[in-house]
Amino acid sequence: MDPDIPNGTLRTIDGRERIYTDGYWIKTYPVPEDTLQAKRRLIEALTRRLFNHTEHGLNIPGHRLAEARQAWQDEADPGKKRIKGAMYAGAMFNRATDIFTRLVDLQAVGVEISSSNDLMRECGRCLQEALALCPLVLHRSGEEGIDELWGEPFRAFTVPLADFYATRYVKMAEAMRNIDTIADTMIRTFAVAMFPGIEPTIRDFARAARNKVETLRTDRDIFDLWAGMVTAGERLASFRPVMANPDSEHEQRVASFGTQLICNGRDLIFHVVRARVAMPKSTREFVERCDTYAATGIVTMMPIPLPG
Repeated sequence: MDPDIPNGTLRTIDGRERIYTDGYWIKTYPVPEDTLQAKRRLIEALTRRLFNHTEHGLNIPGHRLAEARQAWQDEADPGKKRIKGAMYAGAMFNRATDIFTRLVDLQAVGVEISSSNDLMRECGRCLQEALALCPLVLHRSGEEGIDELWGEPFRAFTVPLADFYATRYVKMAEAMRNIDTIADTMIRTFAVAMFPGIEPTIRDFARAARNKVETLRTDRDIFDLWAGMVTAGERLASFRPVMANPDSEHEQRVASFGTQLICNGRDLIFHVVRARVAMPKSTREFVERCDTYAATGIVTMMPIPLPG
C-alpha cells in the first residue's frame, strides 16, 4: 500500500481507468443513472447473487413469507430453527424484490412513487428484517456467514447508487488482499523440498484471481479472464510433490496432506473470487491448518468443499 496515494485516486493504466483503493488499482465501471428502474435491476441482481452463495434451500418465494415465518417461530430444535430462520430471511428478501418490481412497473406507467410510499417503507422493512437475521445464514462452504453479501440489497435500497458502487471497490480490495493472504500462506507453507518450484504456480493463480475479482461478467474480457483463472487453478491442483523416499508411509502421508491443503487453498480462493468479498473466518482457519501442517505434517480439519 502506497501512503502517498490517497484512496479514490483515478488513473489510466494500460488504457483502462482504474481507482486506487487500499493498495490496489481496480477497474472502474460507469455508475448507472440513479433511478428506481436502475435500483430494481441492481437489487434483483444482488438478490440472485446472494442466493447463489448461500447454503442451499433458502430461496423461498416471497408469497410464502407467512408460512416461512410460522415455520421459524414454531421450531424448537436449535439447529432446525437456524435453518428455518435463514429460509424466512430468504423469503423476506424475495418479498422486498417483488414489491420493488411492482413499484417500478407503476412508475413506468406514470404513477409517481415517493420515498414515503407505504410500499417503499414495507420494502425497506423486509430488507432490514432479513438483514437482522443474516447471522443465521452460512456460505455454501459451510465455513462462515456472508454478512457482506447479505447487507448489499438493503444498502442498494437506502443509498444513492454512486455511494453503493464506491463501497464495492472497497470490498474488491478486501477480497484481493484476502487472496494475497491465502497465496502468501501457501507459498510460505510449501517452500520445502517436497514441493519444488510451486511458488510461480501459486502466484499465477492469485494474479488470475485478482483480475477476476475486479471484472464484471458483462466485460468483454471475462472469457479470457475466467478461462485463465480456471486453468491456473487446475495447474495448481495438479501440482505433484516430490518424495525423497516414495516407500515411506510417513512421507506419503505428508505428501497427501500437503496436496489436500493446496486444493483447499485453491478452493477457498475460488469462493472469495465468486463472492467478491473477503472471507476472514475461512481464511483464518486455513492459515491455522497451514501452520499445523508446517509444524506436524498433518492437516487437522476437513477440506472446504467447492460448490457446483
